Amino acid sequence: MGFIKTVGILATIAATASALPQGFVKRQGTSTASAPSSSSSSSSGGNGIQIVNNMDSTVYLWSTSNTGGSMQTLASGGGTYSEDWQTNSDGGGISIKMSTSEDEDSVLQFEYTENGDTLFWDLSSINLDSSSDFISQGFQATPSDSSCNSASCSPGDSSCAETYQKPDDVDTNSCSLDSGFTLTLG
Repeated sequence: MGFIKTVGILATIAATASALPQGFVKRQGTSTASAPSSSSSSSSGGNGIQIVNNMDSTVYLWSTSNTGGSMQTLASGGGTYSEDWQTNSDGGGISIKMSTSEDEDSVLQFEYTENGDTLFWDLSSINLDSSSDFISQGFQATPSDSSCNSASCSPGDSSCAETYQKPDDVDTNSCSLDSGFTLTLG
């Protein structure tokens, strides 16, 4: 992740992972780590994320931190997953990795970390094959707070400018920690 906004100190953009605020997930492929310590349901109205699978295929996901997470399954045509915002015990961030197979070979990632009252988040396509159903059917992340940025990738857009395509891209967003998100797949 490349966008850095250190509250009260600087509001600049950094292009290297070494300049990230403590808590960001570092892009190291798709190796798994464990589920956040206290995963629970929430609505997208605040304090968490809801993922809605409107695609034609089943989605498998892993909510990962510094240890491996268990696989969750979202049925095609409206299956959902909800998670309250989590913190990582080692100070890193959380990555929700989504795939259309039980392997983590081609994943779309929703990544986030807390810093005070701010939630830093992004979508990553770095480990996503251009032939993925996520690419062919599109996806969008919409916050409950209209003052926050959303991210949307149209069906067929394999170079979506609103997701990380390369480790040094600058597509990290920030929002109030009180905001909730809905990530719609398809």
